[in-house]
Amino acid sequence: MKILGISAGFHDAAATVIHQGDILFAGHAERYSKLKNDADICPALLSDALAYNIDHVAYYERPWLKQLRQWYAGQGIEWTKVTLDQVLQQQVPQAMLYLPTTSTHNHHACHAAAGFQTSPYDRATVVVIDAVGEFDTITIWSAEYDKNSHATYQKLWSQRYPHSIGLFYSAATSSVGLRPLDEEYILMGMAAYGNPDKHYWDMRELYEKVNLHRGCKWWLKNEDPDHYDLAASAQKIYEEEFDKLLQRAKKINPSQNNLVLSGGCALNCSANHIALKYFENVWIIPNPGDAGSSLGAIAANNRRKLNWQGPYLGENIDTEYPVENLLTSLREEGIVGVANGKAEFGPRAFGNRSLLADPTRPDIKDRVNAIKRRQKFRPFAPVILEQHAAEYFDMPVEVSPYMQFTARCKFPTKFPAIIHVDGTSRVQTVNEQQHPGLFELLTRWYEETGCPMLLNTSLNIKGFPMVNDKKDAAMFQNIYNVEVF
Repeated sequence: MKILGISAGFHDAAATVIHQGDILFAGHAERYSKLKNDADICPALLSDALAYNIDHVAYYERPWLKQLRQWYAGQGIEWTKVTLDQVLQQQVPQAMLYLPTTSTHNHHACHAAAGFQTSPYDRATVVVIDAVGEFDTITIWSAEYDKNSHATYQKLWSQRYPHSIGLFYSAATSSVGLRPLDEEYILMGMAAYGNPDKHYWDMRELYEKVNLHRGCKWWLKNEDPDHYDLAASAQKIYEEEFDKLLQRAKKINPSQNNLVLSGGCALNCSANHIALKYFENVWIIPNPGDAGSSLGAIAANNRRKLNWQGPYLGENIDTEYPVENLLTSLREEGIVGVANGKAEFGPRAFGNRSLLADPTRPDIKDRVNAIKRRQKFRPFAPVILEQHAAEYFDMPVEVSPYMQFTARCKFPTKFPAIIHVDGTSRVQTVNEQQHPGLFELLTRWYEETGCPMLLNTSLNIKGFPMVNDKKDAAMFQNIYNVEVF
C-alpha cells in the first residue's frame, strides 16, 4: 500500500509518500510554490506525490479538535465541526479525485511517530515540544515495538494549551521584529550576543501569560528595545524549561537511556546538548517540525518501522555529484553553489542544495551574508569529515549529520566564518556512506588545503525557499553571480 502523508493548512505544508516502510518521496510546498512557509499543498507538489498511485491519505492532525482549540483561544474561528474530507477539499481539492480512503491522526502522535519510527531504537522515551498541536504543547511518551513489530506508544505526561514554551519562544521572536513560526532560529543566534539576565524576570512574567497567541509586541512600548538582550533572556528561559522537562522525562521512565526528540522546538540546537545530561543516546529527525509530520502521519497510520536512509527525499536533479567543478570554484572564488541529487527534506541543506565556501578566508562570512541578504552578525555552519570532527571541535556527540547540536571550536581564530560569538558552531559531520559525493569533495579539499571542512549554508536568500530544481538553480546563478553546479 502506498500512503500519502499530508501536513497543510497552518504553515510549512509538506507531502510524503511511503510504500512498505520505504520513503519514496518527501517535499515542502514552499519549494514548489516559491512562497516561504506556504501553508497549502500546491498543485505541482501534489502532482509529484500522486504520481506514485496513492492508495490512502493520512493527515497530520484532527481538524475538528484543532478548530475547537482555535475557537477556545479566541482566534476568530466560528465553531463548526469539520471533517478531513472538508479540509482536503479546501486545501488539496485535486486529491479527492484520486484518494479512496483517508485518516486523521493526533498532531503530537504524528511528531512522536516521525521521530521514533525513523530512529535506530527498538524502545525509547519520546519527548515532543512545539507551539501547540490540537491542545497538547508538550508530550512525553514511552515507545517500543510489540511482538508483531508494530510501534506502540504510551503517553506518560502532557502539558496543555495555553501553557506553551514553544508559543513563548515564538512570541519572543515576534517581539524583536522577526517572523514567528519561521525565524526562531535567528532569535536563537541573537541570544549569544545579549545579556540573559537583563529581561529575565520580565520574560518570565510573559511566559506565564494566559494567551501567547496574541504575541508580545506591546511589551516593548516603554522598554529598552535591546533585541539581543531579549533574545538572550528568552533562550535562557527556554533552556531552563527544557532541562526541567528532560528531568521529568527521565524520572517517569528511568530505565530508558534512548531519547527521541521531536516537534519544532527540537531545532533549537543551542539547547539540545542538555538532553545528553539525562540520556545516553539522542535521535532527532532532520525535519522534526510540522512539515515532518507529513511523514509522521503515515508512521502513525501503519505503526511500522521506517527505512530511514537520510533526508535526501525531494525533487531530483539526477546528475553525478560535481566534485571537480566545485573544487575549481572553491579554489578560484572561495564560494560555489551545488544543486544536485534529491532535495533535502527539512529546513537545512546537507550538501545537495548548498552554498559552500572556504571557511579560512577572512572575508568569506561577509561575502556569503551579502549574497544571502542576512544580518551581518550571523555566522555559518561547518560541514566536516566525520573522522576529523573531534580534532577541531569539542563534540557533545560522536557524529552530528543533521546539525542538531552545537560544539565549541578548538581553533576559533582560524575559522571565523563558521564560529559564533560564543565560540561554538552548529557542526555537520559527513562520512562516505551518508553522502559519497560530499565526502569525496571534503576529502579532496582536505588533501589540497589541510582543512577538512567547508562552510555550508542553504542555497537561498533570506525570506525565500531553497533552490528546488534546475530552473531555480540557473536563476540563482544569474541573479546572485554565484556558480551553481
